[in-house]
Amino acid sequence: MAVMTSRFADGLAVGPNLVESAESAIRRALSGLSGPADLVCFFICGEDGEDVARAGRRAMELAGDAAVIGCSATGVIGDAQGIELTPAVSAWAASLGDARVKTFALESLRAEDRFVVVGLPEREADDQVAIMLADPYSFPTDAFVEHSGEVLGNLPIIGGLANGLQGRGSVRLFADGEVYTEGAIGVMISGPLQVSTVVSQGCRPIGPTMVVTRAEDNLLLELAGQPALARLEDIVSALNEEDRELVAAGLQIGIAMNEYAERHERGDFLIRGVLGIDPEREAVAIGDVVEVGRTVRFQVRDAETADEDLYELLDAHVEEGGRAHGALLFSCNGRGSAMFGTPDHDALALRDTLGPIGVAGFFAAGEVGPVGGHNHVHGFTACVLVFSTAT
Repeated sequence: MAVMTSRFADGLAVGPNLVESAESAIRRALSGLSGPADLVCFFICGEDGEDVARAGRRAMELAGDAAVIGCSATGVIGDAQGIELTPAVSAWAASLGDARVKTFALESLRAEDRFVVVGLPEREADDQVAIMLADPYSFPTDAFVEHSGEVLGNLPIIGGLANGLQGRGSVRLFADGEVYTEGAIGVMISGPLQVSTVVSQGCRPIGPTMVVTRAEDNLLLELAGQPALARLEDIVSALNEEDRELVAAGLQIGIAMNEYAERHERGDFLIRGVLGIDPEREAVAIGDVVEVGRTVRFQVRDAETADEDLYELLDAHVEEGGRAHGALLFSCNGRGSAMFGTPDHDALALRDTLGPIGVAGFFAAGEVGPVGGHNHVHGFTACVLVFSTAT
């Protein structure tokens, strides 16, 4: 059943006939609105790319005059639940009042020794947020997002990397009647609207904060004047057995987003993976390039920490952000059953904290969202776009 609201609603349909599921999900979402839809988003999990494309075309037909975007995925979210690796369609519809909605399609072109992205709408003064869905196999999402501030200023971008059950070649993107097999699509939302983002990276710090005193590309050579590997070994040796197991399962590092903060605790860092060590150079390789002088802190992630982090951030949003009416949820495909033992965890967390509002989304192959005022591509996160009114 659809979640009934006046301005936002979702629908979910599970079944092997994707066209029928698309019809059901879209109609449920649209029927939950008290007026015409201005924006429709949908997400499709299916075995065959062409079946997904047919379902997407049908979904776009049913969206009527609304702006519409969608993508394929390995799992979808709607009706306060997640559906993984099973044919299903989730849909989300929004009536946005006087806000303006403009869809776009991005293409990556090679120009000499670099890529140029074309198709982004002109920036307007009252732009509120951009939602982006990208094909991870053909679009340079990391580079585009990391440099988005040069073109978009401080405009938040939120969304995720699409995928398909067959991997490369099975991704389908949808925007206003068109089907794309590469690139990225999205929507720019502008005008009188209260939106906010929540990015839960699900980690907690271990050991002290340290300043990077020597680095080369993505290798940390010295931390606080000592060889980086020696620093890491000291930290791990002081941990209890449970935390050592978490380190072995996948150590992370947090890069402080505000160098001037008096303290750096959970949520103050951009999380990146630790990729390995170089014993000869006593270095630690990480999934980013960090300049000398930046503050870092090693991190671990587990289900308990990820659960706590998401609930804390959503509770804080409720206290500060007014009354939520609708939300889009982009959850990593490494969360769900793999992390929590259930695909419903993140969807239920939103219902528990924000209430029975219209929420839909998908399990992404990477998530996009702002941390510390800058847009980044993440892994193992839950990125949420919340539509609210002031309390």
